[in-house]
Amino acid sequence: MDTDKKTSTLREGFLVKRGHIVHNWKARWFVLMPDKLLYYKYEGGKRDSCQRGKILLKDCVLTCPFLDCENRPLVFKLQTVNGVDHFLEACSREERDEWAADITAAVDRLRAADGGKMTNQEEPDGSQLHNIDLSKVLDSMYDVHSGMKMSTHVEQGSSYSNCFSGSAVVDWLVFMQLVLTRVEAVTLASALLEEGFLRTVGLKSVEALRTAGLSEQFMDDSTALYSFSENLKKRGSVKAETSLSAVELSGKVIKRGFLLKQGHRRKNWKVRLFVLRSEPAFLHYYDPTKDDLSPAGGFSLRSCLVSSLDDNGVPSGVKGNIQGNLFKIITHSDTHYFIQAPTQQEKMDWIDAIREQT
Repeated sequence: MDTDKKTSTLREGFLVKRGHIVHNWKARWFVLMPDKLLYYKYEGGKRDSCQRGKILLKDCVLTCPFLDCENRPLVFKLQTVNGVDHFLEACSREERDEWAADITAAVDRLRAADGGKMTNQEEPDGSQLHNIDLSKVLDSMYDVHSGMKMSTHVEQGSSYSNCFSGSAVVDWLVFMQLVLTRVEAVTLASALLEEGFLRTVGLKSVEALRTAGLSEQFMDDSTALYSFSENLKKRGSVKAETSLSAVELSGKVIKRGFLLKQGHRRKNWKVRLFVLRSEPAFLHYYDPTKDDLSPAGGFSLRSCLVSSLDDNGVPSGVKGNIQGNLFKIITHSDTHYFIQAPTQQEKMDWIDAIREQT
């Protein structure tokens, strides 16, 4: 990040965002600038260098709290001048209100600088599409008779089997009347890619995914190759790592926040909402993308050991392209949890809070 951009950053941190095309929720890293709100994905424990979208703040209207999202009391709504609604969820009421106050202040400054004039600026974001069930689209693509046909393709001298081109996917979506135009087909295919239903194959599609904007991740190109995700059969197969009881959830909430946790089996990094409780002392974590109020896992802090990990190099047991601020918790049953905080200060705050409960 260059100096000018860094000095103009008003606030940054994790929020959970509802998608426009598919109304699911995804954890994203948000950066508040004086005139816009940028958001990024986290991949392998590190923030993606390419922004996934932006919300122009000029003449936005903010509603906080926004209570129409069932089981999500920490949501606020940001409506752009073009009437596009963005639903964002924070990890706590304090965080929600602080984000809302900072965004409102930025909107007020823009309005004052412009003398109250209204503008009509907003990038297209695919909101012209209705809420689409991506699972049903995928089922149709898998159909033996009318679905996508996979074959072997050659790109820059390399041969790739069981894949299809980006233009073939766009052709199919239009032919099946799932969309009206090729532009809508690219947006829908980008959503399939974003959800992990499709994967990139070869150099061209990988590079497009790395550098493109939110609605242009998928290429309508006969030389850009894609295939079905290899992990689809594993979806929904991961169970909570521990069984939980009502007693564990009865303690007083001491601290809440978004942290990244490394999985025990696949070693991938996921954003989780961590909740620290006392009397009894437990640390639980939730999947913020789901409306389920039950924790995805948790453990007693009795006899736990928590320690900060050195940011120089990758510690033993840690996988992925992590960016530091790591700490480790070892439970009394000798289970090792690797956790990454967004900042050094947050890491130390969490370590101190956990140690007070052990």
